[in-house]
Amino acid sequence: MDPALCPCGSGLRRQRCCGFDLATLSPPEATEPVKPLLEQAEAALAANDVPRAEAALYATLELAPGREDALFALHRLLRQQGKIGAAETILRRMVAIDPNHFAPINELTLMLLARGALAEAETHARNAVRIAPCSAQAHNLMGLVMTEANRASIGEYHYREVLRLLERDDAVTLANLAWNLKTQGRIEDSRALYEKSVQTAPAGVQTLLGWARTEEADRKFDRALELIEQAEVLAAGNAAVALTRATILARQGATEAALARLDKLGEGSALGPAELSEKGRLLDRLGRYAEAFAAFDAGKARALDLGARRYMEDAATDLAGRLRGFFTERRLATLPRATTRTDTPQPIFIIGFPRSGTTLIEQTLSVHPQIAAGDELPYINDATHLVQRLFASPLTYPDALCELWMGDQREGLDLLRDHYLIRARQSGIFREGASWFTDKMPLNETHLGLIHLMFPQAPIIHLLRHPLDVVLSAYSTHLTHGFFCAAELLTTAKHYALVAGLVAHYRANIPALRYHAVRYEDVVDHQGREIRRLLDFIGEDFDPSCLQFEKNQRYARTASYAQVTEGLYRRSRYRYRNYRAQLEPVVPILTPIIDALGYDLADVQHTSPSAVSMSA
Repeated sequence: MDPALCPCGSGLRRQRCCGFDLATLSPPEATEPVKPLLEQAEAALAANDVPRAEAALYATLELAPGREDALFALHRLLRQQGKIGAAETILRRMVAIDPNHFAPINELTLMLLARGALAEAETHARNAVRIAPCSAQAHNLMGLVMTEANRASIGEYHYREVLRLLERDDAVTLANLAWNLKTQGRIEDSRALYEKSVQTAPAGVQTLLGWARTEEADRKFDRALELIEQAEVLAAGNAAVALTRATILARQGATEAALARLDKLGEGSALGPAELSEKGRLLDRLGRYAEAFAAFDAGKARALDLGARRYMEDAATDLAGRLRGFFTERRLATLPRATTRTDTPQPIFIIGFPRSGTTLIEQTLSVHPQIAAGDELPYINDATHLVQRLFASPLTYPDALCELWMGDQREGLDLLRDHYLIRARQSGIFREGASWFTDKMPLNETHLGLIHLMFPQAPIIHLLRHPLDVVLSAYSTHLTHGFFCAAELLTTAKHYALVAGLVAHYRANIPALRYHAVRYEDVVDHQGREIRRLLDFIGEDFDPSCLQFEKNQRYARTASYAQVTEGLYRRSRYRYRNYRAQLEPVVPILTPIIDALGYDLADVQHTSPSAVSMSA
């Protein structure tokens, strides 16, 4: 690459791109002389003459680096060329130049949403609504972001606002709302909206796919396949259609047929990240472990090629260091605690690294009549961002908690507690008659200190599983939790170790922490004993229905949603043994934790499907 060009990949010189000082921009009227160049670029784009369009745009932006219409045209061109990271950089510059320009905010929000950067997407979606409160598209953005961020009831409100503003039945919005209701477990309402959407626009492939996935989640596999057949007629060879069919076939036990579908899709075209990951999981079920891991590797590489974020190691390490520095036994002894409310259901925090078994425990506990399922609630993370504003502190979290030493902030934790409980109530998860609700947001253990201050009596259930199993399973799934650590195998292990060290620090410095660890393997081997212990810890009587969690009809909104509809099985226990060679690079990182948790590092390898079934 020409050293003068910006490393972001935009094709502009660095001095006219990421190295440009926006404070030196000329006023818009001063850039009018470049208009003929921009018209040349637009004409070239319309004629699909990419070289001429590039030349004209680069010339325009060399002379007028802040010209927004030229930047937007370059953004479109970069996206067409698959340069997603550079296209996003251009949008960010447009938003920085004009924070009230709706078009780039809309595009940037959609791009952030597509790669799982939900917190940043929410910031821009909220700004879109502020800018254009009567815009259906602004409310649609909020609906999309809130639904993906597991704030489905808020997303539902915004989708209904879209329909109100449009004053008509819009097929896409009806389908979006249907998916939202599905995530809330309102399957019948979701079905009705999907049917209405298809009646409005019969050729909606994405609508049919969403409907099929809803039927699959509700275990209506025949109906799901009927909808896939309709989608395939409309879009033969579509990757999403093939992936959904493969997922349904796999749930029916037709693993070979599911794999054949993906293999056929891969003939003549590269599979996407989701298809490659699903292929890896299917190969794993067939005992073809080397091929499975190769598919996982390929899926991660493909995702990075398409602009997925890499692990934000510096940010993760910095946060962990600040949390360790603040939450010490000596300092915690000087801080107040929130009082416990008795007029509303209370949270049970189910913590653990993604893929450690938290969904299994939530499904088990939420069968109990006194315990409602909350799923992945973002409200503890919200509290970490609220602290500075709420306490009017010049410091950021966690140091802003020092304001609690001030006389006028002594009840600040009660305010944080109430904010959390209000959001939980608004989410619609409270069940009549239930005293508890679960919160199983992955990696909430990062903030155990704050959880203890806000809810000092809350039960905290920590799911443990062999670290190599956890890292393998997280790597085989597309996750954005944990600063995008699952983008690569080594970074998955690094973040696991970072969080494990942080949990050990909290436990050493908070003697009053109401904490109970449970091993995934023990739940599989001794289900009745472990569930009784969990309910004793919470303070509820044992209910035999908890031993049949697979009959729980709620939709678990996680990557494990399908597994928890089966009874307990043993095929995931010590699965890492089938991948010892591939996992060797992370063994040095995880060995101290494996030893500390009392696991071992067996070298036994299964080599055939029969060996797996026999071990089960």
